[in-house]
Amino acid sequence: MDIKSTMEKLLRDGFILVFNQDKLDVVDTAQALMKAGIHNMEITCRIQKLLEKVRRLKEEFPRFCVGVASLIDFAPVLNIYNRQYSDDPLPTLEEAVEAGADYIVSAANFSDEAYKKFSGRVVLIPGCGTVTEILEQYSKGANSCKLFPAKQIGGPAYIKAIDTPIHKIISIIPTGGTDLENIPDYISAGVLVLGGSFSIITREIFKKIIDEQDYQLLSNQMKIVKTLIDEYRAKKYQGLDFKSDSLDQICRATGRNFNIRR
Repeated sequence: MDIKSTMEKLLRDGFILVFNQDKLDVVDTAQALMKAGIHNMEITCRIQKLLEKVRRLKEEFPRFCVGVASLIDFAPVLNIYNRQYSDDPLPTLEEAVEAGADYIVSAANFSDEAYKKFSGRVVLIPGCGTVTEILEQYSKGANSCKLFPAKQIGGPAYIKAIDTPIHKIISIIPTGGTDLENIPDYISAGVLVLGGSFSIITREIFKKIIDEQDYQLLSNQMKIVKTLIDEYRAKKYQGLDFKSDSLDQICRATGRNFNIRR
């Protein structure tokens, strides 16, 4: 999948599920998401056999958009980690891309080398915590910037505070602490795509999903999230249809630029 198609899919979905649960099957989870109208998922390095799961998912659903997250793009740190946890090492960016990742995500910035190697090849979403990091990473080629941990940094109020001119050009994806209560506030502040883990589901319901392997219930919960995002984006951007409008149309209507040559 090329980066324009990947970015369009993320924008159509409006939500990136952070898959961080070994007790759920990755393929069944993807099916549940697709039933809910979401066609992407971010798989974190916190789960076991990450690359195996990415390959399996891409083999089952080639058009499903797969991200790999929690990547460490600093060789000295990665080497130390992998020596200490040799039984479950973290992959490099190259290994994640070779496994089939359509987009790669980090909690931290990406290196200059990463931009030289992967810009135009996969969607790059670095983690940022300050305005300077957002601007620097975007200027190097980031397609979007992940605000993480969004809740602790300031949530919707932070997004709103930097709305002009930064967030009116750069698409920021808040991740960490996303819930049904703050989704409307994020969208009101100008967010187009949100990231969130299974914590967006109440503990009682999620326990039932895990215990009973109830993927239809998972789909129902994800549908609630998707419907809420669609509803509030439609109010915010009247006349724009995220389900069918092209990336160019979305750019013109929202003012965002995704560092993609069109």
